[in-house]
Amino acid sequence: MVIEIKPQEKDYDTLALRVFLKALEIIGGPKKLFEYRNLTWVPSLMEACYAVVLKEEGMKTEDEIAEFIGITKQTVRNMLSADPDLVLKKLEGELETKEVKVHTAGGLAKLAYREVKEGRDNIPFVISVCKTYLSQLFGVVWPVEVLTVIKGLSFPVENRNILKERLKGIQVKGKYAEELIDMIEFPVRSPADLLHKLKEAAT
Repeated sequence: MVIEIKPQEKDYDTLALRVFLKALEIIGGPKKLFEYRNLTWVPSLMEACYAVVLKEEGMKTEDEIAEFIGITKQTVRNMLSADPDLVLKKLEGELETKEVKVHTAGGLAKLAYREVKEGRDNIPFVISVCKTYLSQLFGVVWPVEVLTVIKGLSFPVENRNILKERLKGIQVKGKYAEELIDMIEFPVRSPADLLHKLKEAAT
């Protein structure tokens, strides 16, 4: 009898979070972040980090990435076509207006991914420091909190109560995540899809 051994699925969630935190570090660290309150673009940056990780690590197509995250194929294309070497020049001006464009978020995610893959990240320290500062902003810490509490959860998720229990107490833009769960469409296909749907429901 031949037993087929399937290759283990890579932990895209953990790597995407590492890339996300590295991206926050690249733009100037927690002190710089604190200067930019109401960072509504942070969830978009998380989506871009997922897109880059899925492309580079999972060899996923634009269609597959769009479905996994829950965004349009064109948005994925804009993220992945960004030039990481030009992003820092554009980023400062966009941060001043608090509106980082999808293309710029994609370039920043690519740059952060490159840094992480070359070993230039200190995850325990970055998570600790970013959480400390981000918690002082308006709702910015929630993507990190959500990814933390759903670690190990099997996707897709069909049961609302499972997510309500996991997300209890977490606030997304001033609204409780467990209440937002009643407003989103199921099934939830992936952690990235959950972040996207929570962001949309809280808007």
